[in-house]
Amino acid sequence: MAPRQAGNVNTGAFDPIAEVCRSVQPRGAWVHLDGAFGLWAAASPELRHLVEGVELVDSAASDAHKWLNTPYDCGLAFVRDRRALATALRMSADYLVQDPRDPMNTTLEASRRARGVEVWAALRSLGRSGVRALVERCCRLARRFAAGLRESGCEVLNEVELNQVLVRFGDDVATRRVVAAVQEEGTCWCSGTTWQGRAAMRISVSSWATTEDDVDRSLEAIRRAAGR
Repeated sequence: MAPRQAGNVNTGAFDPIAEVCRSVQPRGAWVHLDGAFGLWAAASPELRHLVEGVELVDSAASDAHKWLNTPYDCGLAFVRDRRALATALRMSADYLVQDPRDPMNTTLEASRRARGVEVWAALRSLGRSGVRALVERCCRLARRFAAGLRESGCEVLNEVELNQVLVRFGDDVATRRVVAAVQEEGTCWCSGTTWQGRAAMRISVSSWATTEDDVDRSLEAIRRAAGR
């Protein structure tokens, strides 16, 4: 299997999906795409180029709890060849009736609740235009975060392709101190992470409720914590 990413969890960066598929699939590799939040770029004409080639992957999975704010364990999945997946994941025992249509044969769990209802309800409520607006707004606000932090002299580590921003405030000790101070202050909540061996603050904009005013107030809180 050749796992790829659509939206790195730290930077939001995308692997060249089409290039990877054309390179490894002829040699028998199964390409699985982790599109936790990145696959939602397909909803936007402005961002759709980031997932070019997604139709070539053998399987893909995406979360719904980030963009749609559904319960944490909700998600979406795509498989080109259900029979191949069933062969890989099938559970068998003498007391189990083998039916290829049984969802137990195409998932990693045997017991689960009906999580698709929440996803359907969110998509039904938003509609195509609503999902597009949500994704584009969050990405636009992430760029606003990055611009404000750069203007304050902070080091933005990534090119903001989607809704993720990575930032440092000097060395590792200072960065971790700022992350802790921001979390304690409470205007916003940004997690700490490690990127390429260095401590960083990870800002992820994915809530339908986030506004430009929220971003500006959060920037002020981060600047105070960093002494900028």
